[in-house]
Amino acid sequence: MHVFSSSRRQFFRRPRQKGANAIRPPGALHENQFLELCTRCGDCVPSCPTRIIVHGDGGYPALDFSAGECSYCQRCAQSCTTGALAQGPIPLPWLLASIGPACLAAASVECRICGESCPAQAIRFRPHPGGVAQPHFDAGQCTGCGACVAPCPTQAISMEAHHAHC
Repeated sequence: MHVFSSSRRQFFRRPRQKGANAIRPPGALHENQFLELCTRCGDCVPSCPTRIIVHGDGGYPALDFSAGECSYCQRCAQSCTTGALAQGPIPLPWLLASIGPACLAAASVECRICGESCPAQAIRFRPHPGGVAQPHFDAGQCTGCGACVAPCPTQAISMEAHHAHC
């Protein structure tokens, strides 16, 4: 069995989210308000126990789900002294955008890693006559934690910013 080197693995990873499409930490205010209040101090970056908060474009915090998942611990909001990240109950800040065509099941290769990684069981596999089981995503069950993103060997799963609550 061939083990990918770190540089080969990075080749298959998507670039980090940038600009207006960046996925902000939980509790982030509407993008315009967030950008106005955030001083880019970076205090939220080391406060994240799963290390998914990174310095994005312009030094503003963004999430990188290829590094792990969000536990919604709110340590990032607790470390924010400007109010750009609100504490307390928050609406879903991002959504699972799609399981794209790079999914191994679409190429008739058995792979259920995303479903096995999903603690909410929002991704289930249904039998497909004459082929391998295909993933089906239930947006109503998804918590937006991103646990399914990093384990995907082809990076077929993507998260997107969700600003409907703003």
